[in-house]
Amino acid sequence: MNSKDEVIKIKIAFIVSGFPILSETFILNQITGLLDMEHDVEIFAQSNPNEKKVHSDVKRYKLMERVHYFDIPPNKIERISKVMYLMIKNFHKSSLKILKSINIFKYGKLALSLRLLYLIIPFLDKDFDIIYCHFGPNGNLGAYLKKMGFKGKLVTMFHGYDIRLGMEKGRGIYSELFKFGDCFFAISNYNYKNLIQFGVDPQKIIFHPVGIDVNKFSYRWQSAIVERPNTIIILTVSRLVEKKGVQYGIQAISKLLKKRPQLQLEYRIIGGGRLERQLRKLVEELNLDEVVHFLGPIEQEGVIKNMQQAHIFLLPSIAEALPVVLMEAQAVGLPVVAISVGSISQVTINGKSGFLVSENDVDTLAEKLEYLVEHPERWVEMGRCGRKYVEKEYNIKKLNQRLVKIYESLLTDNMNVLEEHNS
Repeated sequence: MNSKDEVIKIKIAFIVSGFPILSETFILNQITGLLDMEHDVEIFAQSNPNEKKVHSDVKRYKLMERVHYFDIPPNKIERISKVMYLMIKNFHKSSLKILKSINIFKYGKLALSLRLLYLIIPFLDKDFDIIYCHFGPNGNLGAYLKKMGFKGKLVTMFHGYDIRLGMEKGRGIYSELFKFGDCFFAISNYNYKNLIQFGVDPQKIIFHPVGIDVNKFSYRWQSAIVERPNTIIILTVSRLVEKKGVQYGIQAISKLLKKRPQLQLEYRIIGGGRLERQLRKLVEELNLDEVVHFLGPIEQEGVIKNMQQAHIFLLPSIAEALPVVLMEAQAVGLPVVAISVGSISQVTINGKSGFLVSENDVDTLAEKLEYLVEHPERWVEMGRCGRKYVEKEYNIKKLNQRLVKIYESLLTDNMNVLEEHNS
């Protein structure tokens, strides 16, 4: 910095799988936070999921004006048919890089399939200080950019599925990334340990979690004393896919109601996915049609509204890295019940802000829900604990300020970056 008041703009390229994606608020929060700090951000996405709903910040920050899509035709014949047009149109920007991108001897299948050419086109006339990739496979794309001579420090944030992918297919799938990457973010202790096991240089790994804008999540309780309401609302916010374990949440509700049939209970499930029909069938088989309500995908404002109305938050996921939705629920002040997988214990303080249950233990899941239903006096106490913890550990404004400091350290080749930012 030249002076205390001067902001040196960092030019940052975000490489993501899709944009905008309703469930990936952690990416959106970083982008808008960096823009608020007057840095220059552009977004490079493999696709536009064209979801029916988007978060209001996408429009408020005019983010679609900052998005570039790789626009790679899935059909190889179509890819070939457009190649000449792309090369003629973009040859003046960097003839050398274009020719490099079709060098099959150096870049193999990625060049032969012409995907590398389509990948580099949006970057040809641009220079960035930081190439910031969310998820390991997108880090691989960044590694090819570096390999081809594009400038910028390559930073990759690992989340959940990409770590599992490395465990299943072997660390070799990230070999180019680990070779060309300048810095790797582990969002949790679980990710940190696995990156070490993958063989990543420890001096290149920095613990940096995702976070939330706590100011968007008003505290739920207006009184220090809460009586049990006539109808207790239990809420789950999740994609309806296998790893989110929503079926276990439904089964736990069923067990709870069999033990306490007099309870007036409503179980709301926000989110969509390929298992919706299967889950609806399970609800019907368990005679929970009047209890379980599928609300579908909802933008953040709607999620917050439902959290404000709920009394307990349930996350039955069987695979998680560092779930943002648990941060959001606790910021509102909801006591939570979750399955303890991945690094969920880093988000929820067991016994204080909620209860953590072992995997495949639906009975205990139901028992913890029953305890919270029967002890509304604990809701405020647990909610206050959760709110304070999220404010301290996962405030996105603090995390984004730290993110910029990490960028600055990388750009000045400060070799003490690990020691400073992992402390």
